[in-house]
Amino acid sequence: MTQTVQAETILSDDAQWWKSAVVYQIYPRSFSDGNGDGIGDLRGIIQRVPHLVELGVDVVWLSPIYCSPQADAGYDISDYQGIDPLFGDFADFDELVSLLHENQIKLVMDLVVNHTSDEHPWFIESRSSTDNPKRDWYWWRDARAGKIPGEAGAEPTNWESFFSGPTWTLDEATGQYYLHLFAAKQPDLNWENPELRTEIYSMMRWWLDRGVDGFRMDVINLISKDLALPDAVPDGVTGLGDGSPFYMNGPKLHDFLAEMHREVFAGRTGYLTVGEMPGVTIEEALLSTDPARRELDMVFQFEHVGLDHGENKFDIRELRRGALAENLTKWQDGLKERGWNSLYLSNHDQPRAVSRFGNDGQFWRESATALATALHLQRGTPYIYQGEEIGMTNGVFSSIDAFRDIESLNFFAHAQEAGLDLQRVKYGIQRNGRDNARTPVQWNDEENAGFSEAPPWIGVNPNHVWLNAQAQYDDPKSVFGHYRELVNLRHKSRVIAHGTFERIEHPDSAIFAFRREHDGERLIVVSNLSDSNVDLSPLECVLEGSVVLSNYGEATLDPLLARRELRPWEAVVLEPTILPC
Repeated sequence: MTQTVQAETILSDDAQWWKSAVVYQIYPRSFSDGNGDGIGDLRGIIQRVPHLVELGVDVVWLSPIYCSPQADAGYDISDYQGIDPLFGDFADFDELVSLLHENQIKLVMDLVVNHTSDEHPWFIESRSSTDNPKRDWYWWRDARAGKIPGEAGAEPTNWESFFSGPTWTLDEATGQYYLHLFAAKQPDLNWENPELRTEIYSMMRWWLDRGVDGFRMDVINLISKDLALPDAVPDGVTGLGDGSPFYMNGPKLHDFLAEMHREVFAGRTGYLTVGEMPGVTIEEALLSTDPARRELDMVFQFEHVGLDHGENKFDIRELRRGALAENLTKWQDGLKERGWNSLYLSNHDQPRAVSRFGNDGQFWRESATALATALHLQRGTPYIYQGEEIGMTNGVFSSIDAFRDIESLNFFAHAQEAGLDLQRVKYGIQRNGRDNARTPVQWNDEENAGFSEAPPWIGVNPNHVWLNAQAQYDDPKSVFGHYRELVNLRHKSRVIAHGTFERIEHPDSAIFAFRREHDGERLIVVSNLSDSNVDLSPLECVLEGSVVLSNYGEATLDPLLARRELRPWEAVVLEPTILPC
């Protein structure tokens, strides 16, 4: 009996290899340009694989490279089984997969199956007539009762798009509206149609058979809608409202995810499934990632990256001291041993972590490394977004013309129409806009930061003259050096991958301290996430043992205990020799 349980545990650990893994996200158009046209591509990624190997990551998550009109930077797919010539071809792709696998790195594709491009053949057929066999592959509805199609307020519902404006666009040829939760060029797929789902599953199997190791599924919790399509509460200004209660975590979401697992992943090993889920609750995340339910391996949730939002993401609110640690703790406690979370502060949709949650001026290195320490050593799978490992900061955008992102540009245009304070709006876009994450990766101090020989598609951050990868490779105290240590620590320490999480309280909410424990192995992590010194005495009873990692570079606890305070953005990882209080 004991041997059987032990064998099952080992098999379970093998099946959940991703608990010990670190994921690295590549946004291709901004990573590295291999053909000199100013846009990142697959050849550029191939050239930079040594960077990934040196960092030690286990998985590359590749943002979309499928054929696309690029209305939303590739998240509007026109051919799921084609490579956009902007990025290369299948010879390049196959070479990249082979090279990554040779270096023990898996490749996870970004997959968008909530919607397609309006240039996808499926949608072209669907909109061709009301009786086309693919008409029901998308959401089509008549104008609101009593309204003339095309007039204000005639949309079937009053939902507001993620990219501003209504979620419905009139198709003049057929006289009906189609649903798009994002841009008008991104019509939503109707997952109620079984033929559509069969086609999607077939496409996913095709990629896995080609050597892909899994999928990060974009806004996957939006695929099930309330069939009644009720109106939302209007905002009192535009007449539009938040329809998310009727399309987030919908009534058939878990049925669809379970079916996907059966049809695509059953019988396969070594894959990874990540569900991006805006607005997901802890309860829904538990259902989605409980291994017994066979839906997803982990969720990608957004609650902590909405802490500085006011009425919208561009309405900036000062982050309350301790708010980030408080929210991260909430998710640690909520998911516990059953659920699994993606640990991240940055991605292609978020501003740079050190500019948003840290101090990208006086304490740039200290805050970049403290945030990384606090994040990577929690329970969950950590993600590194390209450039985060060298501490890249928000971009510099001198005017609205310098922005490229459809979300930001649409918001600014609607703000102009609504007569809002444009200086305040521009400030919000500069702080929280997605273009901050999309400036080219800073490889060296040369022109265009070593990203391209041609002018890049979006401006390079001028701080690349000192903030770049080349300047950090040989410096163990650099941000890159610290990230490398964090990756190595996760690989060699089972307590990080499999241990429990318990927050250690401190009177000052800026202190994020916690203990991890697994099979008698323990770690204590203490981070001061603030610009000020903090009294050490409330933690003295847990500050015992050997220093595993310090972002200030101290090898023992003696200097810290002698000071009796934690310095700004100081992070220490300890291996206690006795059970801490």
